[in-house]
Amino acid sequence: MSRKRILGSLGGIALVVGLSVAAFVTREGWLPSESSTSKAEEQQTPVEDAKVLKLSPQAQNNLRLVSKPVVLETYWRTIQVPGVVVDRPGISDRGITSPAVGVVTQVHAFAGDTVRPGEMLFTLRLFSEYLQNTQSELFKATRETQLIQEQRARLAGLARTGTIAGSRIIELDQRIRRQDGLIQAYRQDLLTRGLVPSQIKQITEGRFVSTIDVVAPPPVIQIRGNRKIQPVVFADNQRGEAIVYEVQELKVDLGQQVQAGQLLSVLSNHRSLYIEGHAFKQEAPMLERAARNAWPIEVEFAEDDSRHWPPLEQTFEIRHLANTIDVASRTFDFFIPLRNQSRSYEKDGQTFVVWRLRPGQRVRLHVPVERYENVIVLPAAALVREGPEAYVFRRNGDLFNRIPVHVLHEDRLNVVLANDGSVAPGGYLAQGSAASLNRVLKAQAASGMRVDVHVHADGTTHAPH
Repeated sequence: MSRKRILGSLGGIALVVGLSVAAFVTREGWLPSESSTSKAEEQQTPVEDAKVLKLSPQAQNNLRLVSKPVVLETYWRTIQVPGVVVDRPGISDRGITSPAVGVVTQVHAFAGDTVRPGEMLFTLRLFSEYLQNTQSELFKATRETQLIQEQRARLAGLARTGTIAGSRIIELDQRIRRQDGLIQAYRQDLLTRGLVPSQIKQITEGRFVSTIDVVAPPPVIQIRGNRKIQPVVFADNQRGEAIVYEVQELKVDLGQQVQAGQLLSVLSNHRSLYIEGHAFKQEAPMLERAARNAWPIEVEFAEDDSRHWPPLEQTFEIRHLANTIDVASRTFDFFIPLRNQSRSYEKDGQTFVVWRLRPGQRVRLHVPVERYENVIVLPAAALVREGPEAYVFRRNGDLFNRIPVHVLHEDRLNVVLANDGSVAPGGYLAQGSAASLNRVLKAQAASGMRVDVHVHADGTTHAPH
């Protein structure tokens, strides 16, 4: 290495050492003092967590704040179960079948029409050989009875004078009784085929029936104890209460040949329905307990226009639980009786019925499973959470004090608070907007402002002006 290069290296080292010494000597000028450091630390000290905020009347109106006094009450913890409105088998729907082989010559009631028991639904032209034979046998039995009675009348006088034996009269009486038995059997057979007594009388006179009218059946009468319960349709009392069916569906066409027992139409009366709930197997003990104790079920009907209908004055209770599980959904059903409401209106001389609830309508069931005594119940919006902490806001004029509480139960609609002294009965609590109040409180704490600053509902704050 050359002498010139060595001297350059030593000069660089000397320059670095000189700069270091100068920095050490002048350190008091460029290093921050302890007082300024402590002052900065004081400025960075977090503001103490605020617990009280003040809202202007305008801000309270914007939040639609409502405050109510604390009241201790009893609350039922519930589980939510989906369900659907269904027909009640054997009561809601009635199938109308053909009484004999024939051809549909006239349809008197179409889908959507209403009919009362005894009103005509169809007219059939009979093609039934059996029915024709029954009419013929009834006529012959009737004529034979008349002939025997005439013969007995002629021989009765001879029997009294002893011209003929009295046993002959006894024999004729026995033949008359046998014929009466046959006539009664034929009459009953024709009645079950849909013929009316006037038509049967016509047959005994030799005028056979070639057509038959199919009419609406009598109502199903449910017997409970000593009471008879009938389905009633007109709930608005505009025409008085009356039993009526609605033609739900036609199963045949005009001119179609039908067989005996074939379904012609379906009549419905949706006064008595079922709410069919769908629950999982692990929920069965809770549902069984609710059914056994007759605990009332709260029902939410989807798409129910409750504003234009009277209240459903009915206590919903589980009637029975199904003992089978659906293989597809892995749920089992339970059933709640439902009394439906209806209205009627007139158009073109025909009466039509509108039902409030319809089969297929979805419902949400709140089944009670546990009871809480002496608790505080608030709307769900009255509570705000921050990690494990839960808070409500107690109102005192325009001031709102955030209070920690113990939550026993919480669902979509309500929260249940323990009566542990944190909230005294009689005090006023905000019934909603707890999340908004908490945001305003945090904004106030972050700004370091006093409680009496002007606070907006959106969380912004500024000094009074």
